[in-house]
Amino acid sequence: MITISSYLHRDDLKDIIRRWMYDDLHPSDAEMISRLVHFNNLYVAYYLHDFSGKLFRILHGKDPLQKQIVLKGDLKDALVKNPPYLNARIEELIRQYNLHPGRFFRETPCRATLFFLERHGLPIHVGSCRIKRVRRLAEKGARRLIDGIFDAIKRHADELADGRAKQLGIGRENMITTSEEMLAEFLRAEERLLEDFRLRRPIVGIQEQTINDVAGIKVILEDGEQGRLMDALQNMEGCDVTEEEKHSGRYNAVNRIIRYRPPKEEILKSLPYQMWSSAIRTGEGSGAAAIQRDFVDFVRTGEESVSIEIIASDYQEMLESEIGRCMHEDRIIEQRLQQQYRGHLAKNVEYLMRFLFMFPFSAKRRLEDLPVKLWNRYLPDYFDAVIADLFEIAKETYPE
Repeated sequence: MITISSYLHRDDLKDIIRRWMYDDLHPSDAEMISRLVHFNNLYVAYYLHDFSGKLFRILHGKDPLQKQIVLKGDLKDALVKNPPYLNARIEELIRQYNLHPGRFFRETPCRATLFFLERHGLPIHVGSCRIKRVRRLAEKGARRLIDGIFDAIKRHADELADGRAKQLGIGRENMITTSEEMLAEFLRAEERLLEDFRLRRPIVGIQEQTINDVAGIKVILEDGEQGRLMDALQNMEGCDVTEEEKHSGRYNAVNRIIRYRPPKEEILKSLPYQMWSSAIRTGEGSGAAAIQRDFVDFVRTGEESVSIEIIASDYQEMLESEIGRCMHEDRIIEQRLQQQYRGHLAKNVEYLMRFLFMFPFSAKRRLEDLPVKLWNRYLPDYFDAVIADLFEIAKETYPE
């Protein structure tokens, strides 16, 4: 149901997500999901850093300066510290940011690398690359699944309405339906879908969903320079532009999806030892040498190409997206508030996806049962306890 195109072995991950929605847990799933998450994050980190460095080198003719960050505040600070130019709007944005920095979601976690060029002795921010956090990946995956489920429920509710109209001998467009009848048909359609999941019947009508932006790059180029990005991409080996979307209005940028074929053997030869630390956690008593062999096999047997999202905008629009009218964090909040379907099934999909992507970061290595069944009903308190147990927070110290 969900394909994460920046990952390797994405069909295996898609299969686990699908099966867990049906409460179909296999004995090997605990180890497999840990490997899929940790090994993929390690691989994405390396190929994204390598690709970004090459891209900015081609764009600017020299290697950029780099800085690793873990909070969005570091990115926002970099944007306002040495602006490449000023106008009234930019000055107002920077003034407001410096006056009330705490209003700009500075503490948002962000696993990213910032790129700078030195101009007139000052480091000027020219772009960044980041890996989508698993918390956000779980949220986005759940939202895509929920949208698909909502569409399937609506289609079935429409079929029920068509049946009523047929019994009355009229077209559905001529049938007067009260809000109570519409709600009843929706709830009946929802209950049918819950039964399909519980009885592991195939779900008809839920479209396949693809997430392309786990690996992401942002490039700052002024309007007259934007063509240089396409020139650079066309000259990069193993790189093809597969999608392009222009955003205009509150948010002005060009979004491109790149199909990239990373140099696997080059990555495997040059991967520094310290980058294995997170991958070590996938092994149960395994040493670094065994984990390294497993990772080499994981990469060599995975897909040849992956997807990278590249967003290009000028400096002022990048500023707007971080501290202005279309601030990224505000857009996330809007997406959460605008979700149409909020029933128990939707909440359970969110819980299940969060558990799936959080499990690999816990100390647990076995799964006897899945804590969320899509057809059951839970309070948020229950899932709080699930996470507390996952990370071994003692119940007597966990606030209720």
